[in-house]
Order: sequence, then structure tokens, then C-alpha cells
Amino acid sequence: MRKINIGLQLYTLRDETAADFKGTLKKVADLGYEGVEFAGYGDIPAEEMKALLDGLGLKGFSSHVSLHAMRADLQKEIDYLKTIGAEYMICPFLMPEDRPETAEGWTALFTELEQIGKEARKQGLIFGYHNHDFEFHGTVGDSNAFDAMFAETSPEAVQVEMDVCWVQFAGQDPIEYIGKYTDRLPLLHLKDFSKDEQGQMKTLELGQGSVNLPAVIEAADQAGVEWLIVEQDVCQNPPLQSIENSYNWVKENYLSKLS
Repeated sequence: MRKINIGLQLYTLRDETAADFKGTLKKVADLGYEGVEFAGYGDIPAEEMKALLDGLGLKGFSSHVSLHAMRADLQKEIDYLKTIGAEYMICPFLMPEDRPETAEGWTALFTELEQIGKEARKQGLIFGYHNHDFEFHGTVGDSNAFDAMFAETSPEAVQVEMDVCWVQFAGQDPIEYIGKYTDRLPLLHLKDFSKDEQGQMKTLELGQGSVNLPAVIEAADQAGVEWLIVEQDVCQNPPLQSIENSYNWVKENYLSKLS
């Protein structure tokens, strides 16, 4: 098995970065994470962020950028990411008001994502889409919105950032879906979860929930994934402790087994 980079989605530490962005990044680096995926920049200018990342030995490889932000000023978002040396720009979520209600509406959205992705690619970035569960409910033509999105956009313009937690929560097989998008899946959110008494998702530290994480990592290796990204939407322990526990799981169950 080859070595896949291990990153952290900083949304997990949103309270910590709000209080001390720079200090939090140092703690992430000290734990052993190789890179971070941003969910906001704490009002830190791009040049300063680049110097901070370089000084910590962290790669700012990706960022979640809202569809609203890209619509408002796509060039601004691209410029920031290029300055910090990022490779990926990801649409992380569709707000309810942005979710089409008709097949024609979805087609128009797919066309917009294709255009964003082509512009990003032209300027040296790779654009992708990060799923939740709603993309798997309902139909767009003969498939769900997730599959329709990637059928109606080109791999050059729109890549996949798969969140295996949400795939499984939606009733789909994450292993099957990872294989389905081989060579179009550079980023994968490595997460774990259980369901609460109301049937809602309860995100957990790695190895504490129902996701077959070893099988996910094996499938990710075969699919050409470049970054496994640890994320926990809500932490039951202090978030810094949770990301340390999850990284320790990765070390014990993945990194230690690499030849």
C-alpha cells in the first residue's frame, strides 16, 4: 500500500481558530498532520498565511469555499489559494436555497460548477465538490444528484471530494462509491459516526463508529486518493484532543502498517 497524505479539515477546530488561528495551526502541525484544508482564513492575509504554513511545515493543500463566495468574487478566492500554494478549491455544501427543485435546475447548477472548475483549472487549481447526504435523496433524471453531477460535468473541471460518513449515512456503500470514482477522487474525508436516538448523525473520533475505516483506506489507495482528511463535525471531547485521538488511530491502523 502506498503512502497517502494525512490532512485535517479545520472546521473541526473552528472555535479554536476563532480564538487563536496561528497557535491552533502550530498545535495541528505538532500532532503530525501534514496539511490542512481551510474553512475560512481568520482574516489572515494570504502572504502571511503562506509564511505561517511554511514555518510550520504544513501544506495548505485545499480550502472549502462556499458557492456564494465563488459567485461573489471567484478571482479573489483563486488568488488567495494560489498565494498560499493550495492545489484544491472545494465547494463544501449547497445551502437549502441553492438546491434545485427540478432536473432543469440541477442541470443549470452543474453547468455553473463546470464553468467554475474550468476557470480554476485554467489558473492552476483543481475544483471539486464535497457531498453531504441530501445529494443521494431524490432523483435527477435516472440517478441521484451526486451521480448526475459527475456524469454531467467533466473530470477536468469537477473532481470528487467524498465524505464517506455522509455517503454511508445516506444509505449508500462508501466502498462501492470510492471504487466508482477511481481516478476522479483526489480528496477523501476520513470520518466516523453513529446514530443518536433520533437517528441523526453523531460524528465520532476515528475507530469509534460504524464506518469500516480500514476498508475505506484500502479502497482509497486503489482509487488514487491523494489526501485522507480527518474531520469531526461535532466533538464529544475537546476538539484538539479529538483530532489527536483520531491521528493516533491513523498512526496505529494505517501509517504503522506501511512497508
